[in-house]
Amino acid sequence: MTTLCESANKPTTFYALSISMLLAYVKSCFRALRQRTSRRRDPQAVMTQNPGLAAASHRTTERRPRSSGSLPEDRPSRQMPMNRIVPLILAVALFMEQMDSTVIATALPAIANDLHVGPITLKLALTSYMVSLAVFIPISGWMADRFGAKNIFRIAICVFVIGSIMCAFSGGLPEFVFARFLQGVGGSMMTPVGRLVLVRTTQKSDLVSAMALLSIPALVGPLAGPPLGGFITTYASWHWIFLINVPVGVLGVILSTIYLPDVEATMPPKLDVTGFLLTSFAASGVVFGMSVISLPALPPVVGISAVVIGLACGFLYIGHARHHAAPILDLSLLRNATFRASVTGGTLFRICIGAMPFLTPLMLQLGFGLNPFQSGLITFAGAIGAITTKFIARRVFTAVGFKTALLSAAAITTITTICTGFFQPWTPHLIIVGILLIGGFSRSFFFTGINALAFADISDRQASQATSMSSVMQQISLALGVAVAAMILETSTFFSGTELQVHDFHIAFFCISVLTVLATIPFIRMDRSAGAMVSGHKAGLKRVAALEPQVEQRVAK
Repeated sequence: MTTLCESANKPTTFYALSISMLLAYVKSCFRALRQRTSRRRDPQAVMTQNPGLAAASHRTTERRPRSSGSLPEDRPSRQMPMNRIVPLILAVALFMEQMDSTVIATALPAIANDLHVGPITLKLALTSYMVSLAVFIPISGWMADRFGAKNIFRIAICVFVIGSIMCAFSGGLPEFVFARFLQGVGGSMMTPVGRLVLVRTTQKSDLVSAMALLSIPALVGPLAGPPLGGFITTYASWHWIFLINVPVGVLGVILSTIYLPDVEATMPPKLDVTGFLLTSFAASGVVFGMSVISLPALPPVVGISAVVIGLACGFLYIGHARHHAAPILDLSLLRNATFRASVTGGTLFRICIGAMPFLTPLMLQLGFGLNPFQSGLITFAGAIGAITTKFIARRVFTAVGFKTALLSAAAITTITTICTGFFQPWTPHLIIVGILLIGGFSRSFFFTGINALAFADISDRQASQATSMSSVMQQISLALGVAVAAMILETSTFFSGTELQVHDFHIAFFCISVLTVLATIPFIRMDRSAGAMVSGHKAGLKRVAALEPQVEQRVAK
């Protein structure tokens, strides 16, 4: 372990060999993509070069009956009976990405010490990862359609593993931030493309079972992240948090190559390059500006300028989206009342969700003097609370409806956040665990509700665009949560003129609780029947049924 720690700041044989092998694999994948693309563009040339293939294709075309479904007449369905190894392979890759997003929180002080920066400054590593997710998630579907979902999935794993290796051997903050951004690029492709592979290769009758297997990493990853990260940091080295991704990623690439079925590439609509660039600069500008505006190492004008540039790009995109036939993010979805409420209220609430995993481990370690493993075991309670939500959320939403359930969850979250702001080093750990357990439950409950509410009144035609916008806003708001929490801490220490103290964390928790109150405003004005078709709320369904004749009369008039 000492050898690893000492070699973290200089190139090693392992480092160079791993990078070269993965880069060689990515290069071979891109070479295959180019060959596949050229064949797709000139199918006649392929038939000319392969007479046997042409004859087989001719025989197949003569024997195959015309399809009456939505697929093209000359292309059969690729869906097949569920092979359990396919969702399990995808689940392993997604587990690696899900766990990595939570395992780093408990290791922040140790990483900051080795990189010779303050723990709060490492917010840049967290926000860069989330920003890269927000930037590249919208084009993940286009990439999968253009170059083949299986190829993009394998390349995404390689990029994520390369980023993990670079994180482990980073010798300074700029290197570490760039490596985390690269990890986010890989992660942004893994999750949506993995789901796409599953949907396109699984029969509808088996889709629920397959999705259940795929949801395992989303549940276990955040649950195992804090204690595992704390254990590795305390009894080994934080470098292994990232290096454990290497064998998992290599295994995922090998199994994907052998067992994942090929999902044929198509010719998707032309990519909205202008919209992609504008949204990228808008998201990165605002989050980066908020992250550095209070850093002592940089003048405030840098952060302010970045925020202004980001907002300007956002306004430019609004004008661009109005005149583009297929914008990368469809802003017309905001005309839908339930979707608008879930985006606006959800953005404010997710700032709280993003701030809590950043503030709590830092307070327990820097303020209370706990080691990373002890901190991880305590914050583990919040993950347990979040998991329990999955077992009762549907019943609660069916019983009381979205409006009542969301307002109640927001109220409980506000109370638990305020209570967290009163924690002291001598507070019994059992009380801390209990508060964090309830807070994790209420935050996850609200999070589940707004995610379901966002699609309550969205048509099938709009589902893809709604998914992209929800994912982008989710990552931006989580990144803003880290940036806002760090800015509050840095501002508090600036005015107090002292090092980071426990009361600085208290101020941050109190400020975050205000945002949870503001997040309820869109839902206070929401109709009680909103989302009844999704939740199954009986009173809401009756109200919807009573309103339907009135709506039909208005439409007729």
